[in-house]
Amino acid sequence: MQFICSPGGRVSGDIRVPGDKSISHRSIILSSIAEGTSNVSGFLQGEDSLNTIKAFQQMGVSIERNQDQVSVCGVGLHGLKKPGSDLQMGNSGTAMRLLLGLLAGQSFDSRLIGDSSLSSRPMRRVIDPLQLMGASIESEPGGRAPLLIKASSGLKAIEYDMPVASAQVKSCLLLAGLYAHGETVVREPAPTRDHSERMLRGFGCEVSSQAGEIRLAENQVLLARDIEVPADISSAAFLMVAASIAADSEIRLTHVGINPTRTGVIDILKLMGADIELLNQRDIGGEPVADIKVRSAALSGIDIPAQLVPLAIDEFPILFIAAACADGVTRLSGAEELRVKESDRIQVMADGLAVLGIDAQTKPDGIVIRGGNPGGGVVESHGDHRIAMAFSIASLIASDEICINECANVNTSFPGFVELARQAGVRIKTNAG
Repeated sequence: MQFICSPGGRVSGDIRVPGDKSISHRSIILSSIAEGTSNVSGFLQGEDSLNTIKAFQQMGVSIERNQDQVSVCGVGLHGLKKPGSDLQMGNSGTAMRLLLGLLAGQSFDSRLIGDSSLSSRPMRRVIDPLQLMGASIESEPGGRAPLLIKASSGLKAIEYDMPVASAQVKSCLLLAGLYAHGETVVREPAPTRDHSERMLRGFGCEVSSQAGEIRLAENQVLLARDIEVPADISSAAFLMVAASIAADSEIRLTHVGINPTRTGVIDILKLMGADIELLNQRDIGGEPVADIKVRSAALSGIDIPAQLVPLAIDEFPILFIAAACADGVTRLSGAEELRVKESDRIQVMADGLAVLGIDAQTKPDGIVIRGGNPGGGVVESHGDHRIAMAFSIASLIASDEICINECANVNTSFPGFVELARQAGVRIKTNAG
């Protein structure tokens, strides 16, 4: 699928983007191993999270879905059954890494597979610590999928210092820790999203977090609960930047999750001069939520603070577009993690910005972008959903049409993106070619 985006437009309206992907994945995982029936509302109906539902159905969990309402009849910590076939994770690194931790403690063999993009992503960062816990995992060369997880005879808890800040690694080890003998301790070098810890507590688990150290006690029992999934701040970020860069724009994004481990994108945009206001702040099931009001603003280039990098790691493609439209130079360092996402997001974004006539110089761990006046052209997304959406937003102030190739994967994280973007004022259409 190709996006064809005409230049110009202004952004306005009240819009609710789809549910948070990270929380949607975790809601199914923890509900499935809880005692009793959990009801999830606001569930993201994207391909990634739907694959997570299918995986647990294959393992004997009864899950019923009506649009974004999901009912999960939990089977308890030890009630999962051996799947009759491979568990397909599609494009989702989150699902593969989290399920790897869960499956490492099961009494049956299982096999995780993914699409070509996911099969090229590094899994050693979770395989290595799981093997320290006693897990038996076979992978392709370089620690890549498919992954065969052998039946466990019992895991042992470990204390693990993560070499790279990663919520996926942390969550993987906490899920494995539910099946381990002893207290599991994970230390992170910088704060990362804490949805797993919050949700585990919501299900009745004893989890402590202090000064970058997360502790999970052994012999936990999860009790079913109802979950309301807020709108995804990673999806809202595209329209936040859209309203910032397009003249005479004002938009209100409703019911957005503003977990402090996820709001790096807001902090960075504010440092660039964005006009962003949080309204109607409230707490929904342990997660902070707000309406986000954004008005047009003149953005300026900045040196992105190191402490904000892990708090905005998924939002950098659209932040690079903000930088391309800003006055001056934006510099990013300490973001080597971007090179092992669905694509090498540093290089792919730099290549696309060059097509639009923007000066973007890559570094091993970041990029330097000199703001300018984006032109048009044909951009390759390399099948990366966030790259595709980011360049469609750039069309708002581009001087010519932008065509973006390989956009089908947008449905993995933001189903209905084209319709919502069009409703907001982006001049976007699709071409099956």
